Amino acid sequence: QVQLVESGGGSVQAGGSLTLSCSTSGRTFSNYGIGWFRQAPGKEREFVASITWTIGLTRYTDSVKGRFTVSTDAVQNKVILQMNSLEPEDTAVYYCAAKYYTETEYRLWGQGTQVTVSS
Repeated sequence: QVQLVESGGGSVQAGGSLTLSCSTSGRTFSNYGIGWFRQAPGKEREFVASITWTIGLTRYTDSVKGRFTVSTDAVQNKVILQMNSLEPEDTAVYYCAAKYYTETEYRLWGQGTQVTVSS
């Protein structure tokens, strides 16, 4: 069973940067798609970005395009979400999730990491 662990959250001022990591225990990310989601207080969880491990195909929600970059680190077997030009609206708990390439839904989720952006 693949378990996901996020790290790298914290507090920054608007305009700052943070780097989130998603790593696994027990298995590699081979043949998985990995997504980043976030949930702000009082709001529903929303999709942020995703990447397919094998070919590196990426996708972003419009609000983070040009500011966030998702990538893979094959050496350390983790997925990176680089967040630049952060805005207070980016404040949320960020989750990574994974789905096998034959699945349509994300079934594996991490515990989440808090990102707080102050103005």
